[in-house]
Amino acid sequence: MGRSVSVSVPASSANLGPGFDCMAAAVGLWLHVEVEETGTFAVEHDLPLPTGRDNAIVQAFERLRPADGLTFRVRTEVPLAGGLGSSATAIVAGLAAAAALDGGTTAPETLLPLAVDIEGHPDNVSAALHGGFVLSDGSWTVRIDPPAGLEAIFVVPDEAVRTAAARAVLPVQVPLEDATRNVAWAAALAVGLERGDLDVVAHSLRDLLHQPHRAALFPRSAELLDRYDELGAIGATVSGAGPAIMLWVRSQDAETVQEAAQARCAGWAAVLRAPFAAEGLRTGLGAVSG
Repeated sequence: MGRSVSVSVPASSANLGPGFDCMAAAVGLWLHVEVEETGTFAVEHDLPLPTGRDNAIVQAFERLRPADGLTFRVRTEVPLAGGLGSSATAIVAGLAAAAALDGGTTAPETLLPLAVDIEGHPDNVSAALHGGFVLSDGSWTVRIDPPAGLEAIFVVPDEAVRTAAARAVLPVQVPLEDATRNVAWAAALAVGLERGDLDVVAHSLRDLLHQPHRAALFPRSAELLDRYDELGAIGATVSGAGPAIMLWVRSQDAETVQEAAQARCAGWAAVLRAPFAAEGLRTGLGAVSG
């Protein structure tokens, strides 16, 4: 008889325009991982990912305990290397599975410092742990419930962009005026989300710190940052480091926007519709008879 644990972790979109490296939203696309005590180490999935101890889920798991004798079964709805927090989902899943299997806590405040240490920034992992919209500096997190009537449409180009490349194009210094404007937009975005005022949200989806510098790395999808209204969206932001773009849409317009985006991006990008996820990490512990 061996123990098993299952964990589910939502995808996330980070930065949200003005909230560079500190704001993110949990998205209803999920990574599911089951870890079972089988007596044999194995990683089972049908993804273009490692099946050894270099797998990101296993690496995070082994920050807390060895993976000897365990079988990892992985399913995911999260696009890989597209800007929807696939690395954060893997890190959170591995840490949570290790903690739960040993009967420890999987509370977000406990796992967050470990997750940030591995990921290097707090936005995606905070959203994956807490759900909803988050503002985080890595040691604390403020969470906002997703407002009613707001959804996301993701344009995910077939050609990925490495996060390291997206980081490399960022300037070391920015003008004080640009930083000040970003602070104002980020603060207004948080207020708009908290109030459920989608007009304020739409007005606040602007950025001067990262999106203008990264646009040249994925020009096709970045074009939507200025032409989102042609698709019927209320705004558009680079999802994480890109190349995915998140279209912010009113729920009643989501189907129309999705169809318009599919027509615009046919042949070079996938278009995914997803709700914002109010719930973050889920865990379950069980026993397996053998």
